[in-house]
Amino acid sequence: MAAVEVAPQGALQRVVAFYHDVIAEMKRVTWPDMPQVRQLAVGVVLLSLFIGGVIALMDVVLQQLLVRVPSAF
Repeated sequence: MAAVEVAPQGALQRVVAFYHDVIAEMKRVTWPDMPQVRQLAVGVVLLSLFIGGVIALMDVVLQQLLVRVPSAF
């Protein structure tokens, strides 16, 4: 395979080429419909609340261990 030489481009030409590439890529994207967006948003909120609850529970447990049993450490 032969190497292809690319002519040096100016900043404006690179920006325009990038813009055209972005537009072409956005046409190929499959966008989710509203029920999918709603379902995924609810999932993210529930997962965040669950992880926050786990972290809060770990905080309380470790705080009680470290405050009530300081001589063990």
